[in-house]
Amino acid sequence: MKLSATGLTKSYTGHTVLDIANASFGGHGVEGLIGPNGAGKSTLLGCLTRRIEATTGDVCVDDEDVSQSLMSMQSFEVARLGVIKTNQRIQNFDSLTIRDSLRMAATPPERQDWRSVWRAPPVDEELETEIDALLSRFPFSDPKGYANSGGEKKLLDILRCIIVKPKLLLMDEPTAGLPDEITQDVMKLVQEKVDAGDMTVVIIEHDLDLIWSNCSYVHFLSEGAILFEGTPDAVKKNRVVAEKYMGV
Repeated sequence: MKLSATGLTKSYTGHTVLDIANASFGGHGVEGLIGPNGAGKSTLLGCLTRRIEATTGDVCVDDEDVSQSLMSMQSFEVARLGVIKTNQRIQNFDSLTIRDSLRMAATPPERQDWRSVWRAPPVDEELETEIDALLSRFPFSDPKGYANSGGEKKLLDILRCIIVKPKLLLMDEPTAGLPDEITQDVMKLVQEKVDAGDMTVVIIEHDLDLIWSNCSYVHFLSEGAILFEGTPDAVKKNRVVAEKYMGV
């Protein structure tokens, strides 16, 4: 699945913070989106997922030779197409256990009406096996209980997004606050899903080592516009990227 943005802008009180003439995301396995603070990276992901209303332009999703515009959709409808975004800031259902939070994320829309409050949920053995595997793989302090620390809540947010089985996963600073070993295992899991053909991924991340080692294609955003894109080696060698972002 790919997203294409054309003439996409976002302005606040007359000040343009995003101006994307033409760009495509999701066609290169794992992609990186880098740029200085305030460049418009999170605004771009918000506009791509319809969490933020663009001022002008169009975003189209291309999936299995079918293309459609997202501009008339709400964010939950975009998510149901398979475009899922992690949260930059920690968001969690503190009243739900880790397992119930994962179950809720994977519950299909047709089972999410008000009547489900009085119905015993059917046991999905395949889902329970998948949850067991995730909880065995990632070291929550109390896997039968609740996500306690900020790092555990961040990890749970990522796992909730993955268990939904997205076609395109947008990760907004996903590893901030995670220990290095957990970061490495998260990226290993993401790469496994990509290699299996289950999804493509776009990552916003200031940890450039993570970008260079995990991404096959990188977009450089500065002052609301994509100034350069290409392979990690090409981006690292680009003079504009070096001057505006790396300070060299």
